[in-house]
Order: sequence, then structure tokens, then C-alpha cells
Amino acid sequence: MRVAALDDDVDQLDLVRCTLQAIGHDCHVFSGGAALRRELQRETFDLLVLDWHLPDITGPEIVRWIRSNLQARIPILFVTNRHEERDVIEGLAAGADDFMVKPVRVGELAARVRALLRRAYADPQPDEQSWGRYRFVLASRQLEIEGKPVALTQKEFDLALFLFRNAGRLISRKHLLETIWGVSNPPGTGLMSRSLDTHISRVRTILGLRPASGYRLASIYGQGYRFEMLGTDDSHAG
Repeated sequence: MRVAALDDDVDQLDLVRCTLQAIGHDCHVFSGGAALRRELQRETFDLLVLDWHLPDITGPEIVRWIRSNLQARIPILFVTNRHEERDVIEGLAAGADDFMVKPVRVGELAARVRALLRRAYADPQPDEQSWGRYRFVLASRQLEIEGKPVALTQKEFDLALFLFRNAGRLISRKHLLETIWGVSNPPGTGLMSRSLDTHISRVRTILGLRPASGYRLASIYGQGYRFEMLGTDDSHAG
């Protein structure tokens, strides 16, 4: 998963980053609220870990801005020195999903992050997942369309499954390159970017993701892609 962490304490920020990376997540760090807000307007993340006290804005103010301006419901965890009941109430009322008091305990942080991601991106049946006529068999990494196997490369399978799991959500190009290709600092242009475009085009063609068939895989200029299920063939069978 792709996580953004915000804290003006360099040591705390490094601890959060190392903890999240140790449990398999890509962590992007920010020391100011304005910088995070700018990034959120052009990039996408799966989880936000926020401090409360910042030099330019408060944590609750950032959360309220996120809930008012971003369409996707990103899970948010406060990690802060604030510990009074009224602080917890204010943070959750602003739109945060969980609240953790410093000093950071690595095991607790990892557990809270796992719990938030599990709730937000639940996978109720890990062996396979189906959307209408599309059936993804995870163990064999096989896609079936109306019961017939479809030949996909590993990257095409991963990309198709990721798109279905994130239907309706804007996903940035960097997010896709980090998640599917494992490139932590992908360039804006060049070979990796062209490879992404090629894979998107192939997945769209092979799976028949066209508005006439009830699907739209759209490129959002300057931002990334959005996959949408338009017709009735969008039931998630688990």
C-alpha cells in the first residue's frame, strides 16, 4: 500500500517511515501540511498518518480539508502527543478513523495500520474475487471471463485486479508504478511511463473495458486513471 506520513519531528517521521516500510508499505514523508495538501491534489495514497501540531496548519484542519476536497475516502490515523478525551473526540469528529498517542510504539503502530487497511480494503475471499463475468483466481493468477481463461502476463493480471479492486477511484500514475511495478521513485516520463500506458491499453483491449460493454477505463490528464463500472455487470461476488 501507498502511505503518506506527516510530522514536523524528523525523528518521529523517520520512525513511522521505517515501521511502515518494514511491514511492506511505500511511505512518503512530509514535514508540513501545505506540502501534503499540494501532493494530495495530484497524487493518490491508500492511508494517511498525521501529526496534530504542525508549523503551518493543525491536523484536524488538514483532515477537514481532505474530507471536503477529496472524493476518495482515505483512512486517516492521527499519531500525536494530544491525549485528552476532548482531543480524541475532536480528531475523530474532523474525519479521522483512528487515534494513537505518542510516544510511538512500533508494534502498536503496525497493528493499527494493518487494522485500518483491512477495514478500508477488505478482501473477503482471498482465494478468488469476481465482478460480474470477470473471475480472478488468485492462487493460479488466472483471469476467467464468462468461465473461459484469458491469457495475461503477470503484470497485466496484477494491473487488472488492482483496477477492479479500486473501481471508481482516481489512481495516480506514480501510485500504479509503485504498486504494480515496485518502482519507488518512478520518473514522470520515459520507459516506465510508456510501459504503464502500454499495459493499460492491453488490459482495456483484452478485457473489453469499453463504455458500450458497461465499463470505462479513462485517462485523467495530468493525474492518472479511473476505472468505472457503468452497467449492470458490476456485482462483486466476493
